[in-house]
Amino acid sequence: MSAATPARRTFLIGAARERPCTLVVCRGCCCGDPRKHPGTDHAWQLERLRAGAAEHGFAVRTTDCLGPCDQANVIVVQPSAAGRRAGGRPTWVGFAMDDDCTEEVLEWAAAGGPGLAEPPVTLELQFIDPPRDARVRSRR
Repeated sequence: MSAATPARRTFLIGAARERPCTLVVCRGCCCGDPRKHPGTDHAWQLERLRAGAAEHGFAVRTTDCLGPCDQANVIVVQPSAAGRRAGGRPTWVGFAMDDDCTEEVLEWAAAGGPGLAEPPVTLELQFIDPPRDARVRSRR
C-alpha cells in the first residue's frame, strides 16, 4: 500500500466480532439429571468447566434440552470468532459424563477449540451428530 492510498478499516460486527470458544452444556430433561445418571457428579462437572473457562478465557453456558437425550450428557463446543474464520464449526460431544471427558473438553477449549486446535483423539470418539432440527435452524 502506498503512502497515497488511505488505510482501509475493517469493522467486525455480529458473528464476526471477537468472541471466545464457548461450551454449551445441556442441562435439560436428561443431561445433568442425577436420577438418570446417578454415578455422575453433574454439579462438579459444571463447576470444573466454569473454573477452566475462568482460567483459560473461554465461555461456558447452560441450556435446556439440546435433543439427543439418548446420548446424554451433551456438550457443544462452539468455535471462537477466529476459529470460525479458520473453518471451525460447532462440535457436539455426547456421553460427556466422566472426568476424563470433562478434562479433554477443557484441554481442547483452552487450546482454542474448533478451527484452531485439534481435539484429543479419544474425545473424537464421543462426537455425535446434532439433531436434524438443529442443523436446519443453523442454516437460516
